Amino acid sequence: MVRKIVVSSVLAGLLLAACGCRHKVQNPLSNIDSKQPDKGLFDRAMESMKKGRFQESRTLLDTMINTYPDSEYIARAKLALGDAWYAEGGTAAWQQAEVQYRDFQTFFPNLPEASEAQLKIASMHYRQMEKPDRDFAQASRAAEEYRVLVQQYPDSPLVPQAKQKLREVQEVLAERQYRIAHFYYLRDNLAASQARLESLVDSYPLYSGIDEALFELGNLYEKEAASLRKQRITEAQKEKLVAQFEKKAVDAYTKIVTRYPATDRVGDAKRRLEALKATVPEATPDALAESKAEEASRQKVGMVSRVTGNFKKHPNVAAASKVGEPNLNDETIRSAPAVVKDLSDQINGVALQPVGAAKGSPAENEKAPGSKSNEPAVSPSNDKATDSPGNDKAPASSSTGASTDGAPPPAAPAQVNEVQKPTGEGVDVTQNPGTGTNQAKKVDPKQESSSKKKGKKGLRKLIPF
Repeated sequence: MVRKIVVSSVLAGLLLAACGCRHKVQNPLSNIDSKQPDKGLFDRAMESMKKGRFQESRTLLDTMINTYPDSEYIARAKLALGDAWYAEGGTAAWQQAEVQYRDFQTFFPNLPEASEAQLKIASMHYRQMEKPDRDFAQASRAAEEYRVLVQQYPDSPLVPQAKQKLREVQEVLAERQYRIAHFYYLRDNLAASQARLESLVDSYPLYSGIDEALFELGNLYEKEAASLRKQRITEAQKEKLVAQFEKKAVDAYTKIVTRYPATDRVGDAKRRLEALKATVPEATPDALAESKAEEASRQKVGMVSRVTGNFKKHPNVAAASKVGEPNLNDETIRSAPAVVKDLSDQINGVALQPVGAAKGSPAENEKAPGSKSNEPAVSPSNDKATDSPGNDKAPASSSTGASTDGAPPPAAPAQVNEVQKPTGEGVDVTQNPGTGTNQAKKVDPKQESSSKKKGKKGLRKLIPF
């Protein structure tokens, strides 16, 4: 009987030990083939990443990289480190992912996966891109990274995908520029609007609203030409500047007709060309086909999408073109102060008089008409001339009544206007105007300076200050 109890206890203990082993945490380095331990670590890391255990995956990859630096899986492990951060998501994780991708490109710049790392760097900024009326920092970074991929890895199969994403990012950046330019245009800030519109037209030729931007730019040039006609400058200079701005307007309208003939503003541009008495060109068949292809590739944004888009953080890029080569250069930045300065230099360079100056008014540092040039200047601080050793001529009269007809000037009197020290308490020393000597007089202590503290009277005795 005792034997059965002992055997039962031993079996129960073994059963409990077996059940407890199931809940133990296994070592990540266990169950790895001793012949290829680096491959075992890499495979375990990839399996953990698929199951969403990103921290465990990164631990296995770091262990493999540090333990087997000469492994044939080292490149894939470094790229997988960035992928683990990328898949985890979030701003902080994506920053770490970019660091890992940059590190991979530094060590393995010639591998085909280098372009993949570059695409993922650009995609992280693309996914953080905001609408045109908000912060554009991420959109600018995305455009820069996509351009790097296209230019540094031209043979990569990822280039077409990068170009399409670049077209979408440039649509957002161009829309931002147009909104700012239109804001200034409605408030008659022509210089600021001109700088923005010129930057837009030069930098983003595939913008969906490029025809509207060019038409507004042409109207702006016409407004500036009309304003120049009112300037007070010579007629020759005025005609030159007016013709210059009218030519710019003609060029803007002509570009709509010849480069974007399938857009909505073509008819309006032709009418403006006729009003300016300019030649109305015809678009070539190639330009017409190119413009039609661009317009056909754009998706129409419905009213519902426009309304709901106001409540979303990310922009709607449906209107971006699906064909055409995006601009691979940096954005052109025009300065509004530079525009104003350039025009001012042109006006003032040959102007006969400053703009806004009255006709016949004296120039700066020039005497007014009718003024005597030989009149001596009189200092406002001295109403009378004083006797001094440096004076070449004495005044016409003096206090002594001496004559000035050829007689030498009298000697200067002794200094009598110095502040004299009082001779005693209650005594004031003043100068006698008749004799020029000092005279002392008694001063009533009750009539001394008002700055002396006086005794309080009445209710003021109760005030402590």
